[in-house]
Amino acid sequence: MSKKKQQLYECQACGFQSAAELGKCPNCGAWGEFLELTQDQINTLKETAKSPNPKSQNSAKSITEIEDESVERFSSNNDELDLVLGGGIVEGSLTLIGGSPGVGKSTLLLKIGGNLAKSGKKTLYVSGEESAGQIKLRAGRLESLHENLYLLCEINLDTILHELSSNKFDVLIVDSIQTLYSEKISSAPGSVSQVREITFELMRYAKDKNVAVFIIGHITKEGSIAGPRILEHMVDTVLYFEGDSNRELRILRGFKNRFGSTSEVGIFEMTKNGLESAKDISKKFFTRNDSQAGSAITVVMEGSRPIVLEVQALLSESTYPNPKRASTGYELNRLTMLLALLERKLDLPLNRYDVFINIAGGIKITETAADLAIVAAIISSFRNRPLSKDTVFIGEVSLIGDIRDVYQLDNRLKEAKTQHFKKAIVPSRPLEEINSIKCYAVSEVAKIIDWM
Repeated sequence: MSKKKQQLYECQACGFQSAAELGKCPNCGAWGEFLELTQDQINTLKETAKSPNPKSQNSAKSITEIEDESVERFSSNNDELDLVLGGGIVEGSLTLIGGSPGVGKSTLLLKIGGNLAKSGKKTLYVSGEESAGQIKLRAGRLESLHENLYLLCEINLDTILHELSSNKFDVLIVDSIQTLYSEKISSAPGSVSQVREITFELMRYAKDKNVAVFIIGHITKEGSIAGPRILEHMVDTVLYFEGDSNRELRILRGFKNRFGSTSEVGIFEMTKNGLESAKDISKKFFTRNDSQAGSAITVVMEGSRPIVLEVQALLSESTYPNPKRASTGYELNRLTMLLALLERKLDLPLNRYDVFINIAGGIKITETAADLAIVAAIISSFRNRPLSKDTVFIGEVSLIGDIRDVYQLDNRLKEAKTQHFKKAIVPSRPLEEINSIKCYAVSEVAKIIDWM
């Protein structure tokens, strides 16, 4: 009796696998995305699922008996990228950089490739999207022309691996992972199977040869890396570029890092010479012009770096039964909570007003220390009373109206001092006495009205 053929279907949107063909994917909800895998593809999946290190230990050991592994790093000659990576590039690491089109992924890595080449690192830049002439033209503009920087315009994985085996490189840059294909997989480039197979081969090469590999990945309309989620699990570091392509500032944020913290961010500035480390970011997000109603200043922490921000609020009488709430750079749900609190505690008739919040500079606030500045800006716009440009508002506002402490308050106030602010509205006194800046401790939202 002949052996029954194994069947396996895979969703081309998220990589979910099923023994039967389904109309709707139970994992991502996509319709009509299931394709049957060939026997060769199934065999490849089985090989990919195996450990990339065949010499792995077969027996368990006490953790105290495990020898420490030293992590060797080298600088990318870019302060912001080194900060996000945790101190520099780790040898043998696999780093994935994602971002929307035009945000500067290729520009940054070509610049980094030129920096590494100048420092003596033999670097291979593989491009499946541009010709060698186009890349050289851009490299000239970025001042990245060097004999240690090699270009390879190829999308066949086997050809790329052959080039890597023929020449010893210290760094590999792939632009982008969705354009490459492997002859082992019959599906089109960018499909789930292709992305998984190519990432596995690059990971094995990086670990075996101790070569640092950077991969550029496109993102979907939802903002995630295109391809299966396993792509992010296989790599060592995942970085996302944030920012509007029409603005000069870009933020590189870490979402996964096996060799460092994910709390750090890198801030870049798009110039005529490409992406450069922002030298003076302190004045990029606020202005010291004449005071205007609806504007308040706060200090937020991005990793270990304090940043002074301007919060803008605009209130206008609504002509509709349901007033509009819109927020750019600040969580909309938290804005709704603060508006409800102001209506309850301060008896402000905000249910008759449209409320708009904007964080200047295009940055997104991910912490609660800006709550007090949001409240101050809303009250200032409602009463049409400008706030002093010499004052910063720092504090978290709770649902019961309390103003609570925030972490690293002293560092925030020191940054405010360097920017020549003279007053600070804070939940409590700082641990260290900071000269030239006077702190007013406020415990309740109602006290903001008294101070104003």
